[in-house]
Amino acid sequence: MPTTHPTPKLSSSARPMARRGPDAVLLIAALLANGLMAGVWFAYSTSVMSALRRADDRTFISVMQDINETIQNPAFFLALFGALVLPAVLAWRVRQRRRLLGWVLAGLLLYVAVFAVTSGASVPLNDRLAAAGDPGRITDPSAVRAGFEDPWVTWNLVRCLLNVAAVVCLGRALVLLGRRPS
Repeated sequence: MPTTHPTPKLSSSARPMARRGPDAVLLIAALLANGLMAGVWFAYSTSVMSALRRADDRTFISVMQDINETIQNPAFFLALFGALVLPAVLAWRVRQRRRLLGWVLAGLLLYVAVFAVTSGASVPLNDRLAAAGDPGRITDPSAVRAGFEDPWVTWNLVRCLLNVAAVVCLGRALVLLGRRPS
């Protein structure tokens, strides 16, 4: 007699999410993208900028110029734009579920603010730093750094806090989605 193995069953905690289908997938992906972006801003706030604070002006400028070039890559852009697009698509999909929609929209609007800070403050500062040219040829690297560092660090902290709040809102939405009866 052949041995039969029972079909594995989902745990009781996994079953509700498994029944949510595309909405759960979108929400988890949105949460992941926002978490990755919050992690980028957090890493800058807690380590990168602290380490660079110790560097001389030319080294600071050179390293930030290099970072600003290399961060423009497919993986970064996938998370950056995914954190914006995924909750927007999800908001449209759950538009009839008011309580869930409220948390998704809160997460989306917070990330829109992150995107606005990135586009309106961080990128222009990065562009100005790039336009300063070769750090070895800058006549007053101290002035270039002074015009960049403190405003960039401040705006990065703002987007970090906004992004963490977006993650919290999307996390709450995930809890609500998991509780929703089938």
